[in-house]
Amino acid sequence: MEDQYNYYNPNENYHYGDRQPGQAGGSGLNTEPGQPKKEKRSRRGVPKALAVVGFAILFGVVSSAVFLASNLIGSRLLGLQNDGDSSAVSTDKISNGTSLSTSSSVVTSDVSDVVDKVMPSIVSITSMSVEEVQSFFGGTYQQKSEGAGTGIIIGKNDTELLIVTNNHVVSGSDTLTVSFDDESSVEAHIKGTDANYDVAVISVPLDSISADTMSQISVATLGDSTNLKVGEPAIAIGNALGYGQSVTTGVISAVNRSVSTTDERTGETQESSAKLIQTDAAINGGNSGGALVNVNGEVIGINSAKLVGTDVEGIGYAIPISDVSDLIQNLMNQETKTKVKEADRGMIGISGISVSDAFSQQIEMPSGVYVIEITSGGGADKAGMTKGCIITAINGSGVDSMEALQEQLEYYAKGEKVTLTIQVPQTNGEFKEQTVDVTLQ
Repeated sequence: MEDQYNYYNPNENYHYGDRQPGQAGGSGLNTEPGQPKKEKRSRRGVPKALAVVGFAILFGVVSSAVFLASNLIGSRLLGLQNDGDSSAVSTDKISNGTSLSTSSSVVTSDVSDVVDKVMPSIVSITSMSVEEVQSFFGGTYQQKSEGAGTGIIIGKNDTELLIVTNNHVVSGSDTLTVSFDDESSVEAHIKGTDANYDVAVISVPLDSISADTMSQISVATLGDSTNLKVGEPAIAIGNALGYGQSVTTGVISAVNRSVSTTDERTGETQESSAKLIQTDAAINGGNSGGALVNVNGEVIGINSAKLVGTDVEGIGYAIPISDVSDLIQNLMNQETKTKVKEADRGMIGISGISVSDAFSQQIEMPSGVYVIEITSGGGADKAGMTKGCIITAINGSGVDSMEALQEQLEYYAKGEKVTLTIQVPQTNGEFKEQTVDVTLQ
């Protein structure tokens, strides 16, 4: 008979089947007649029994030793050894000498406590604008359009509640409406904008907010975005698709990303002046201006854009809050703007073209409005401006295109004085920043 084998079972010892000997056919007795019966001699039964017992003991010892050795080797190689203390930190070394350690942080999927803390500081923003549209027959008519976005309550002064959002959320709007967490809504006004960084601050008069609403809203806590680590949790809160506040979760996918965006109205491509945070937390239309927060409920970014395409999945961007904190403070300190009637609006007295950020990098020129002509006797001429300079801001609000400059001028009447920030070309090909005061004509 061939040998029998039972293969390794982790709950049993190694075991090999015994070989079975054949059986003799005779009885071992002489039965011939007439012969005296011989007594059967002893075959040393006691020594044989002792031998069998000895072999059995030896087999058991060997089997136990094999079993213990295999368990010990498996524990060492596979890390299965359990010393009864699951909280102990390994002090083993890997081949390059780096210590192994366990993480002390725990990532949980339940962010409800964080959301409860942050949500009272988030608002929905609805913008309304009226555009002149050319009809099929050559005439024009006015068409109203509505946009949705999000804002973050960042402070208040004696008369106003201050909210930060994206510039593209409020750009071109004729009216702005802010809705709070309790679903009450009030009208808001633009306080300051910066097109270069896509940041804006809007304000709501405190006397237009009910006492009940004031008791339920809060000012957001701003965090530090300079020490973000790839892989740490991120939570995006915003007015997704204009349906109201919603929450998505993910991680910080990357930091210091350079991203180019396309203005839907002008078709111009702009590269963000800020290096953006990349996250896989879903950011959809209406999330713009909302908060990207950490697990402590601190705002680490302002949601601004998402990458779209057939080959794209889970790539959204936010403006790092630490990169624009000084800018936000500057916009908060500006006077609240209200649009003046078109017939009363002032003019600088220039002709200019847009210098997009992408184009400016190619020709090593600041982005803004390149002045190609100065109107004789106009405000710019009287202020000493010359063609070839580049306008980058008006009264502290950054402009990155002719359209952005024209939008800013909608808030100033004839005879008002504005301060323009300009870049003046130098003989060595570089530009020097200056400010000039221009009285609008």
